[in-house]
Amino acid sequence: MQPFIGMTIKELEVVAQEAGQPAYRGRQIAEWVYRRGAQNIEEMTDLPKEFRARLAESFTVGLPEVAHCDVAPDDTAKYLMRFPDGQTIESVFLPYGERVSVCLSTQIGCAAGCRFCATAIGGLSRNLTAGEIIGQFLRMQSQSSRRISHAVYMGMGEPLWNYDAVIASLRLLGNEIGVSLRNLTVSTVGVVPGIRALAQESIPVTLAISLHAPDDETRERLIPTARKWKIAEILDACAEYVRRTHRDLTFEYLLIGGVNDSPDHARGLVSLLKSRHVPGNVNLIPFNYVSTPQGFRRPERESVQRFREELERGGLVATQRMTRGHAISAACGQLRRTLLSGAKGNGTSPANDLEPIAALERGERIELMARQGAEESR
Repeated sequence: MQPFIGMTIKELEVVAQEAGQPAYRGRQIAEWVYRRGAQNIEEMTDLPKEFRARLAESFTVGLPEVAHCDVAPDDTAKYLMRFPDGQTIESVFLPYGERVSVCLSTQIGCAAGCRFCATAIGGLSRNLTAGEIIGQFLRMQSQSSRRISHAVYMGMGEPLWNYDAVIASLRLLGNEIGVSLRNLTVSTVGVVPGIRALAQESIPVTLAISLHAPDDETRERLIPTARKWKIAEILDACAEYVRRTHRDLTFEYLLIGGVNDSPDHARGLVSLLKSRHVPGNVNLIPFNYVSTPQGFRRPERESVQRFREELERGGLVATQRMTRGHAISAACGQLRRTLLSGAKGNGTSPANDLEPIAALERGERIELMARQGAEESR
């Protein structure tokens, strides 16, 4: 059965015409799928009954199944979604006073191998299709009475290693679903060819760079695949992105005690970003968990404060966001890893049930991206 989710309006018009119907029937299907939240073809009551029956022989709406969901006291919801092949991914629903944001996955697992991320444990299984990416959005929208206005590509996977599907999903969110492209954020570990390609797309999304270090040696300790592209190459690509899109960047910096959190590291970061003339803010994310094979630990509160002060003294804009969804393992990869290993989610953090590897608090990053998008869209 072919899913409707992932098809453009023009493609759905062709579906209608091939079934002997006028093109506007395809637009009606799109309206039901992308705007009205239909979960099956029978709900599309303004389509002729015979046409619905014919569609049901070959097509399905294509929403992913909710395999598990935990809801935190702040109403943040962590979803484990299952696709027809049995594979699962994680998505996060983040409600705020004036907006709602969601965090979407782009791959099942991830090949980046970041030392601090739970998703990295199992490696990469496969890419998601564009329909599977926005299916997460539509499934969470179907569970909420509030309209989702923002989305961040910060879930499982490296978005720019699934480039074609990610670009198609961004266009579907903008054109078919009606989300402002300026309210969308793509996060990357620094895939230089992908950054340069994205700059050519004329899609004004926010780009977030997982930097985490002011020098290549430290960065490669944290992100093994970082050796593919040096920081200088990444920042050159970022500069091109800014020139072409006129969008500032966010540099994500995970602070790990004794690894990258000293005042010298902060001064190095100031020197690096100032010398490359790439505009953007630095989002500081204190590392949260202690037990890792590398012996990573959370930085002292004073270290975080000193680091931020050094950045601000050097003229950089630095933020440190509140954590969202910690009680429900909202950091990337935690819920999936825990449930796959046989633990049952119970609304509390299963961090102790994980193999000893850390997961950064993406809730902080998501909060920042959603806030920035909301401000820019006003």
